[in-house]
Amino acid sequence: MTERITLAHGSGGRMTQQLIQRVFGSRFSNPLLDRLNDAAVGDLADSGRLVFSIDGHVVSPLFFPGGSIGDIAVYGTVNDLAMMGARPLWLAASFIIEEGLPMADLSRIADDMAAAAKGAGVWLVAGDTKVVERGKGDGVYISVAGVGIAPEHLHIDASNAQPGDVILINGPIAAHGMTIMTLREGLGFESALKSDAAPLHGIVADLLQAAPHVHAMRDATRGGLATALNELAQASGVGILFQEGTAPVDEAAASACALLGLDPLYVANEGVFIALVPPEEADAALAAMRAHPLGRQAAQIGRVTAAHPGKVIMETALGAKRIVPMLSGDLLPRIC
Repeated sequence: MTERITLAHGSGGRMTQQLIQRVFGSRFSNPLLDRLNDAAVGDLADSGRLVFSIDGHVVSPLFFPGGSIGDIAVYGTVNDLAMMGARPLWLAASFIIEEGLPMADLSRIADDMAAAAKGAGVWLVAGDTKVVERGKGDGVYISVAGVGIAPEHLHIDASNAQPGDVILINGPIAAHGMTIMTLREGLGFESALKSDAAPLHGIVADLLQAAPHVHAMRDATRGGLATALNELAQASGVGILFQEGTAPVDEAAASACALLGLDPLYVANEGVFIALVPPEEADAALAAMRAHPLGRQAAQIGRVTAAHPGKVIMETALGAKRIVPMLSGDLLPRIC
């Protein structure tokens, strides 16, 4: 840990975990927060389980191919709820707006949020706005809280992974992060890069219909796929064996990563998630994912083991094995 906040504390990787543990976890510890899931889950008397989450968005630039801060402000919270098996219902948004932001830009962001919410089948039911002085807000920051309902029989949790579980991913990785990076840095590529930003609760619902005993899920946002796998391995105290080359990579993003010397496993996504599924339900789960528009390239990428608890191990095509650590430092700040 450092004695001052750095951009790496917002990376979603090891320094983010240290920040949460040192500053927040020690002060706000309770049985729901301590589970470190994407959302908190509490039992209701007779109508399932209440799921609650919040997400903040500071992406730069505000608009990018495939979406905007308005889209991912909705999708980020919707997807966090979906990772706990919930059907999202209501959202509340807080806007921190910088003096001087063109009204047309704010209106466009609101239009994008409205369209995203309508497409996801959720209502924005409460909100708040604040304005800060010019030069102190970088356009607009948006925080969105959300609530949803999960069926009572579901017990999805980051700590529920079991040895033998099959690890599935719904689609290609690295598109969102490389879209933001190339746009921000003014890089041009022949292949068009486009963010994968999308709401995941529809494909998750289809997955759970086919595989009702999914143990854990995680969307691979900040820190990418490698960090999401590490989070689940650490939360469950299990090992994860990940096969090299099995995770699909967006073609344009792969070219950009190769040119810039980046590993797609650590690049952020906004429409990608992993599911840890009992082996007897894996075939049905994969088929259900591939039948959905957001899962046409779904794949099995590994399995959960009892060996090397808390670590992710990659098995190469030649049979060698190496540790895949959590992201350390910051690959790209202000990504979502």
